[in-house]
Amino acid sequence: MLATLSSLIHRDLLLAARRSSDVLTVLAFFVIVVSLFPLGVGPDPALLRSIAPGVLWVAALLASMLALSRIFASDHADGTLEQLLLSATPLGMTVAAKVFAHWLISGLPLVLISPVLALQFDFSQELLGVLVLSLVLGTPVLSLIGAIGAALTLGLRGGGALLALLVLPLYVPVLIIGAGAAESAASGLGGQAQLLLLGGFFVLAAAFAPWAAAVALRISME
Repeated sequence: MLATLSSLIHRDLLLAARRSSDVLTVLAFFVIVVSLFPLGVGPDPALLRSIAPGVLWVAALLASMLALSRIFASDHADGTLEQLLLSATPLGMTVAAKVFAHWLISGLPLVLISPVLALQFDFSQELLGVLVLSLVLGTPVLSLIGAIGAALTLGLRGGGALLALLVLPLYVPVLIIGAGAAESAASGLGGQAQLLLLGGFFVLAAAFAPWAAAVALRISME
């Protein structure tokens, strides 16, 4: 089973490398949205520092949503999804592998570039670690939750708008806690509580979201 899952991850990464424009679109959207805020709100360093965590988190959330519909869409279009449903590998594990590959493609680049973008907001280098760690814990949760919505809306006309309506309410707690981690650290209160909550969200989402998405896939394919 591990060999099958690793092969599936490797396949998704290869397909993403061949369609690099999709990956670059998500990254470019993230960079543009974050970079526009300092131009819009002015050069006040105190104001920029105060809004930096929220801006980066909102931009990461919106950028991750651009790629959600592609988690299962290509497999559904070429018939691979039917083969995965018939495979001996548990569908929940297959979904977890695909979500992990999706995060490597769309979530990890956002995490890696976020410290550079945070410098535009005069964000303290001492707090960059908290910000990056919150994104490392939070962006996989966004992908796991989004996989459920992507599975439910698979093949539907206008599924992108419906997907946004389904997952945005579930993203709000992750957004508030993720942005609050860096804000608490900046105010001297420490962001450990928020990071622990994000870690708890990640464990719960990793344990249950793939299986919920697997059930949604079976419903969508019937």
